[in-house]
Amino acid sequence: MTELPPSVDRAAIAADLERARIALHGLVEGASAEDLDRRSSGTRWTNEQLLFHMVFGYMVVRRMLVLVRVFSRLPDPVGRGFARALDAGTPVFHQINYFGSCAAATVFDRHRMGRHCDRVIAKLQRSLAKESEKNLRRSMAFPVRWDPFFTETMTAEQVYRYPGKHFDFHRDQLTLG
Repeated sequence: MTELPPSVDRAAIAADLERARIALHGLVEGASAEDLDRRSSGTRWTNEQLLFHMVFGYMVVRRMLVLVRVFSRLPDPVGRGFARALDAGTPVFHQINYFGSCAAATVFDRHRMGRHCDRVIAKLQRSLAKESEKNLRRSMAFPVRWDPFFTETMTAEQVYRYPGKHFDFHRDQLTLG
């Protein structure tokens, strides 16, 4: 008889989502206009653009979860092929990621970013609460060249945990007062 894996710790994931939401508000509200316009460390973004990019990490998770649900039902070679194709487009992805965050930060700027983050994280919280254990264990191949926190195969649970790692990594690159 095979043992079932332990249940996913939804409370820990939910707490991490809330931790980042609160931290984002603190970072934005505690920063001056000069702080937000300053270049970040180790990126081409300003602090404001980087803060939006950190929120974008949560936005993209909602789409990644759809992909996990779809690709986990397909034969493994299909998912691995998709991940290889995405990896092949890494240089283009990085350019779109950079310029997209620059442009989006003009809309979801220091005045709107916090509210947008609240809405995105609330949607993730609701979706996490509704996920079955089976769906949280579904997995697919990922493009490992796109992000240092992507692994060759990721479960939906790992996808829910991803944006906190992404947030913390980039938080260390902020150069706020």
